[in-house]
Amino acid sequence: MSEISQRLLDWYDVHGRTLPWRVRGRRRPDPYRVWLSEIMLQQTTVAAVVPYFEKFVAAWPTVAALARTELDAVLTAWAGLGYYSRARNLHACARLVVERHDGAFPRDVAALRALPGIGPYTAAAIAAIAFDARAAPVDGNVERVMARLHAVTIPLPKAKKRLTALAEACLPEARFGDHAQAMMDLGATVCTPRQPKCPVCPFADLCRARSAHSRISVAPGLAVWPRNCRRKRRRNPGPHGAAPRSGWKGPAAPSCFAAGRSGDCWAG
Repeated sequence: MSEISQRLLDWYDVHGRTLPWRVRGRRRPDPYRVWLSEIMLQQTTVAAVVPYFEKFVAAWPTVAALARTELDAVLTAWAGLGYYSRARNLHACARLVVERHDGAFPRDVAALRALPGIGPYTAAAIAAIAFDARAAPVDGNVERVMARLHAVTIPLPKAKKRLTALAEACLPEARFGDHAQAMMDLGATVCTPRQPKCPVCPFADLCRARSAHSRISVAPGLAVWPRNCRRKRRRNPGPHGAAPRSGWKGPAAPSCFAAGRSGDCWAG
């Protein structure tokens, strides 16, 4: 196991978030609950999802129960969570899982991606978390951690392939589900876009971006993240908390990193 993955898992064992769809130890989570949480978490914060998740599993405790209900009932229960296409895809996916897979979610990424509402990230997350498959789900939080850890300066979206490859290279030999959730938690709670908590990060002494920041003579406030070449617009929060910003507006730093406003070290 690499030093990065070992440190991450050690940190997660102590600091990982307690969430209603998670289990700890040797127990495996219910794939239905993992899938339901991941669909709900698309473009929505954890805090907003928790009460909806609990309402759904109380009403429909299994994928078969969800598949049997009418779409209108699902849409009514979903009201207020937004992005209603997710609810329609949720219902369609549940029916396909029952009709084509005998009520059991597929275990591999390719088969999961064939289901409604499941893209590359969600498929990798379900495969890793529910089935402990060797997969690296990469969302904005994970991209940010990888960009800072390895000081990636390629602009987005060009950096995506590089950041995904780096995330895959960090995979451990086992505990793929824990590793995926640990990376999500680190990006959402420690390596945040604004005011990251570098002193408590398990990668603090390995982070190349942090090391580069300490060697250049600028005021505190340097935020390392590859510049985003997409059109600047307001973004929704990422599925597991903090989301990457669409671009930095601060002055150019004396390096190829992007600089944010002044403030605490690593503030965005």
